[in-house]
Amino acid sequence: MSTLLVALLSFFGFYIAYFTYGRFVARKLFQIDMSAKMPSETKRDDVDFVPTNRFVLFGHHFTSIAGTGPIVGPAIAVMWGWLPALLWVIFGSIFIGAVHDLAALIISVRNEGQTLGDITGKILSPSARTLFLLLLAFILVIVVAVFANVIATLFALFPNSVFAVWFSLPVAVVVGLLVYRFHWPLLIPALASLVLLYAGIIVGTYLLPPIEFPSIDPTYGTPVILWTLVLLVYCFFASVLPVWLLLQPRDYINSQQLYLAMFIIVVGLFYSAATGRADIVESAPALRVEEANAAGAPAIFPFLFITVACGAVSGFHALVSSGTTSKQIRTKKDAQFIGYGAMLLEGALAVIVIIACTAGIGMEDKKHLWPEYLGKVSGPIVDPDETPRSIWYEKYGGNWNDMNLGKQVGVFVEGGANFMESIAVPHELALGIMAVLIVSFAATTIDTATRLLRYVLQELGLAFKIEPLRNKYFATTIGVVLSGLLALSYGPGGYGTGGMLIWPLFGSANQLIAGLTLMVGAVYLHRRGKGAMFLGIPAVIMLLLPFWAMLLGLFTPEAGWWDAGQYHLVLIGIAILLLGIWLMFEAVRAWRKKE
Repeated sequence: MSTLLVALLSFFGFYIAYFTYGRFVARKLFQIDMSAKMPSETKRDDVDFVPTNRFVLFGHHFTSIAGTGPIVGPAIAVMWGWLPALLWVIFGSIFIGAVHDLAALIISVRNEGQTLGDITGKILSPSARTLFLLLLAFILVIVVAVFANVIATLFALFPNSVFAVWFSLPVAVVVGLLVYRFHWPLLIPALASLVLLYAGIIVGTYLLPPIEFPSIDPTYGTPVILWTLVLLVYCFFASVLPVWLLLQPRDYINSQQLYLAMFIIVVGLFYSAATGRADIVESAPALRVEEANAAGAPAIFPFLFITVACGAVSGFHALVSSGTTSKQIRTKKDAQFIGYGAMLLEGALAVIVIIACTAGIGMEDKKHLWPEYLGKVSGPIVDPDETPRSIWYEKYGGNWNDMNLGKQVGVFVEGGANFMESIAVPHELALGIMAVLIVSFAATTIDTATRLLRYVLQELGLAFKIEPLRNKYFATTIGVVLSGLLALSYGPGGYGTGGMLIWPLFGSANQLIAGLTLMVGAVYLHRRGKGAMFLGIPAVIMLLLPFWAMLLGLFTPEAGWWDAGQYHLVLIGIAILLLGIWLMFEAVRAWRKKE
């Protein structure tokens, strides 16, 4: 029953928060004018600015912000115990993350759909705009590079997911044409695409052999490198094509697929918890800080709040809110639903991940007692002398440095598949659904990130008067090439893993952007005489934590980048810290400046 209680209280808390605190932020703090015309109408070009059905846009927004971050982060953080990660996800989502996303969306809409960089220039100063744009460009290059590595690695780990993921592209194009060119009602294409995508999962799982790239060369032609190149080509076209043709319908139909997968997991979770098959208290420790530290984990403060980013708060979300979503929102009454609601759904996903990586994998200890297994196996599945937490300690009892993408994704896949299997979903199909779920989340982030990178580079072209960079094809090419050079460079796993080298920096820089976004929002409210502290206090928290983590990452004796001789990380880290301090100085000046 402990698992059921944790899940119900978490989901109910998100539900109540939406109708109370979310409504307060939208209606009282930002005082949304329901009658105002949106940039999607006033600047409509049917390429970037497109008035969009609220449910379609919710799907685009949710799948864009919810990459592998709310999966990998919580799956690693439970090494400190499931309770700290759970509390940060719940309270972080409600009071910081969802407020951050909604603020970025509303402020962008009120500034004609401009991106966060341009808005910073208006609210703080012109120099702050340029500094912020440079920081955003740096972060987005890392995002595209790392997610290219991530998806390529996932394709190599789960080759049965490849067909279903790529099959969604032609389905998305057809849906886009039917809805926007032939004006079909959305319901019919939505239902048809959902059936087709799940048929794709079944085909990829049972009827087709795994789709794998052969290793042409062990150094320069590995499957990961080849998949990365394919993904970068896809990113180019996803960035320059009209948003209604590929990006928006792909995110929408993927969201339908992901909602159904999450629903199946939740039904299995509730059934397993109610029948005693899944018990979070029995399966994993609630608090395990000292043991984690002994295993090489960094201090829980501040690194819990850096490790779990997207499930609680993430600066990348502000780029989506102000970069693509604000250009498609049809009415301001949709702002709370999309900006605040999507973040709460992502928080719910992070809660599911935490439970799957604890109670879910702990179900392996009890499978031999399930009625459907009795008489079908010879002897117990696990050693009867093992403790109820033996499976969890097998996954998390090692060294902190052993925590990695493949291992932690595998833990979530296994735990989620156990929930599905408890409600009679065949084990092989459950694994296929889980694999496609994860890869689809990652894939719907990389194409949005590439489009955002194109916007930022075009704005930099305007700021520095570099005329070619203002062209969307040239800007996209530069962005894809820079990301590709990083993704394909030499890293911990050889060529093709270089994007992972500066991943530790990304976590801190990403949270720093969240803090800076909240800071800009606080100044915006302060100038209008509203409750600026509702954004100001979260801003202080989200500035102090990444600064603290960055300093520890730089200079911790024997474990920091300086002692490790990673001087390029030291230089980039110091540059980010100085940039953040400069922007905070600009914010203080703007705060004191009278209208």
